[in-house]
Formats: sequence, structure tokens, C-alpha cells
Amino acid sequence: MPRQISYRWRLRELMAARGMFTVAELMPHLTERGITLSSSQVHRLVSGTPERLSLPVLATLCDILDCTPTDLIITSAQNLPTRRAAGEEAPINLAARRPTRVRLTPEG
Repeated sequence: MPRQISYRWRLRELMAARGMFTVAELMPHLTERGITLSSSQVHRLVSGTPERLSLPVLATLCDILDCTPTDLIITSAQNLPTRRAAGEEAPINLAARRPTRVRLTPEG
């Protein structure tokens, strides 16, 4: 059964909870831990949801915010209903289909 996986990036929320409201407040913390990102990269990290994130950056953010990766990224998964292809009929229930006896009669 196919599953849909989704996630929610909570960096902005956790920054606000710790009194950091701008990218400029986060950048020195990253730099002092050896992460060099441009202000536009940090802005995209804070304001958007990253598709790719390096583990050193994730670990540094967790250290700065005193949190775990599960605090930063909330994941959820749900089963998707199976879909039939266009023109495909529903599966046949073979147990419900029983052959019927044929009666042969002579012609004439």
C-alpha cells in the first residue's frame, strides 16, 4: 500500500521561543560553530522548508537551539488509497463466480 510522507520544518518557531527573531541573530551562532552560510542561505533556511539539509548544519541548529532533530522536523505518514488505472476494472471475485452446467439438447 502506498504511503504519503510529509514533514513540517519548525526552525522559525524554535528560534522565536528562544528569543531570536531575525536571521542576523542566528548567523553569529552558526559562524562560531564553524558553519559558514551566506545571509541569503540562512534566510532561506529560516523562512522556508529545506528540501536538503546537511547533517553538520542540522546538528549545529540543534546545538544552538538546545533541541533534537525531532523538535525541528515533525514528520507524519499516512496510507494512501490504492488507485486503479484508467479503464481498469475492479478485480473479479473468483469465489463468487461458479461455472453453470450446460444442458445439451439434440437438434430437431
